[in-house]
Amino acid sequence: MKKEFLKFIKNYIKENKMSVITIIGAGMMGSALSFPASDNSHDIRIVGTPLDKDIIEQAKLTNYHITLKRYLPDGIKFYSDNEMEEAIKGSDLIIGGVSSFGVDWFLKEVLSKIPNSIPVLSVTKGMIDLGDGNMLTYPEYYRKYTNPYKSLNAIGGACTSYELADKDNTHVCFCGDDINVLRILKRMLETDYYHISISQDVRGVESAVALKNIYALAVTLAVGISEKKEGKGVIHYNSQAALFGQSVREMMKLIKILGGNEENIVFGAGDLYVTIFGGRTRKIGVLLGKGFNIDEALDTLKGVTLESVVIAGRAATAVKELIGKNKIDRKDFPLLLHVDDIITNKAMVDIPWDDFEIEREL
Repeated sequence: MKKEFLKFIKNYIKENKMSVITIIGAGMMGSALSFPASDNSHDIRIVGTPLDKDIIEQAKLTNYHITLKRYLPDGIKFYSDNEMEEAIKGSDLIIGGVSSFGVDWFLKEVLSKIPNSIPVLSVTKGMIDLGDGNMLTYPEYYRKYTNPYKSLNAIGGACTSYELADKDNTHVCFCGDDINVLRILKRMLETDYYHISISQDVRGVESAVALKNIYALAVTLAVGISEKKEGKGVIHYNSQAALFGQSVREMMKLIKILGGNEENIVFGAGDLYVTIFGGRTRKIGVLLGKGFNIDEALDTLKGVTLESVVIAGRAATAVKELIGKNKIDRKDFPLLLHVDDIITNKAMVDIPWDDFEIEREL
C-alpha cells in the first residue's frame, strides 16, 4: 500500500469521522453526488469550472442548481474556479465532476494542486485514442501525466444525475488501484439508495461505461426511424431491442480487446439502458434516424455537449487500426462501423441488420 494513504486510511478507520468532500466541476453528475455525501453527514464544497459561473452564482444565492433543476442539500459551500485552492485545503476527498470536454482542464489546472494524500474520484466517462489501436481510460490518461503516487479512482455504472438527486435506487462501481482506498470511498458515499460495488479492474469498468455512449446513439437510431415512418410518439421496441443486443455483443468484444474483464458489461449495459431513454445522446440518435445527416443533426443541436460523437470516432479509429493489422475481424463490429460511417462519411442511416445474424454450432 502506498505510504501516502496509510495516514488517510488509519485516521478514517479509527475515527470514522465526518469528512470534507470537495467536488470540482459543478455539472449535473458531480453536483448530484452531493446528495449521498450530504446524507452521510459530510461537509461539502462545490467548485465551478470556468464554464460554471452561472451555476455557482445562482447556487450561492438560492442553493438551486439551474441545470440539474433541483435544490442542493443545505450547508454546501460554493466556490468559483479562482477559489479552487482554498476549497481543496482540508479536504479528505476530491470528486472530479467535469465532462469529457473538461478532462484536459482538470489534468492541467486541478490535479497538480491536489496533495498526493487526498484521493480523487472521477465521474467523467470516456477514453483517449492513442492512434495505435489502443485506448486509455481517463484514469489511465491522468496517471500518465501526474505523480505516480496520486490516488486516481473513478465511478462507472448506470446513474442519471437527476434520479440520483431524487434518491432513486442506483448501483454503480468505484474502481481504482488500491482496494483499501476503494473500501473507504464506498463507506464515505454509500447510502440506502446509492449502492456501490468496488473493483480494481479500472480498464474494464471504465471502458464499459465509456463505450455505452456510442451504442446509445446506435439504439436510438431506431426511435428516429420509427418516428420518420409513423410520426412522433410511435416507438417500436423490437428494433430497439435488436440494436441493444448487438450493442452488448460488440461492447463485450471491445472490453476484452482493451484488456478488461468482460463481466463489467453489467455496468456498461445498465448505463446503456438508462442513456437510450433521454438526454443528448438520444437526441442526436433520433435526428439521424429521422433522416438528418450528421452536419444537420449537429447544427440542430448546436451548443449541446455530444460525448457520444467523440467516443464513437475514437473507438472506431482504434478498431479500424486493429482491423488493418489483422488483429480483429471487421465482421465483429458492424454497428460501430456503421455509426462511424454516419459520423465520419456523412452516410445516411441504413442499419446492417443481416450482419447481426450469427450461426453457432455446439
